[in-house]
Amino acid sequence: MQEIIHNFFNLEIYQEVTPYLLEGLWMTVLLSALVIPLGMFFGLVAAVLHQEMRYRSLRVALMVYIDIFRSLPPLVLLIFIYFGLPFLNLDIPKLLAVALCFTLNTSAYFGEVFRAGFESVPKGQMEAARSTGLSRLQTLMHVQIPQATRAVMPDLISNALEVVKLTTLASAVSLPEMLYLARNAQSLLYNPSPLVLAAIFYLIILLPIVRYLGRLEQRKLAAMSH
Repeated sequence: MQEIIHNFFNLEIYQEVTPYLLEGLWMTVLLSALVIPLGMFFGLVAAVLHQEMRYRSLRVALMVYIDIFRSLPPLVLLIFIYFGLPFLNLDIPKLLAVALCFTLNTSAYFGEVFRAGFESVPKGQMEAARSTGLSRLQTLMHVQIPQATRAVMPDLISNALEVVKLTTLASAVSLPEMLYLARNAQSLLYNPSPLVLAAIFYLIILLPIVRYLGRLEQRKLAAMSH
């Protein structure tokens, strides 16, 4: 038991590496704050375009985009962007490469979520809004998007949680997010306690959101059963 505490729950090491890991936590928060809004925005744009496009070829192209970036493993996409773009004379910073990769990946998932939300809005409400004199754009902005967003809110939050966990892949290109710094500390101290501390930080951040998400899903199920 003493050996387990020494190797995984070493309080002295926790105290020593906490400031170091907090720097990585800031990078994790910054990356999430960039990717989540961008992913939601471009996902919403993709869903709107899929609904409003009249040309089948353009809709097919959009679906191909969504399918490709949902199918590609994010780590493979990240390596391709960060190590492949310099061969095209496009040398971009690590943070930008990671944000671009994760935005492409998450926007495809958010796009499918918003598309499902749009399909859940009754067509009668759209027709009623148009009959009051609202334009197509006004109906979209004031009727369809708000109702679609409320309908898929649990899925949007779930995807946002996945983005936070996705940031751990940034360690593959040595971006100093929390997992990368925890692994560095582990290799310097020859002790896995920094990794355990990083896991504790993730739990502190994500567990309340997971519990809130669970309540939202229960409310949604209760509303559907009535």
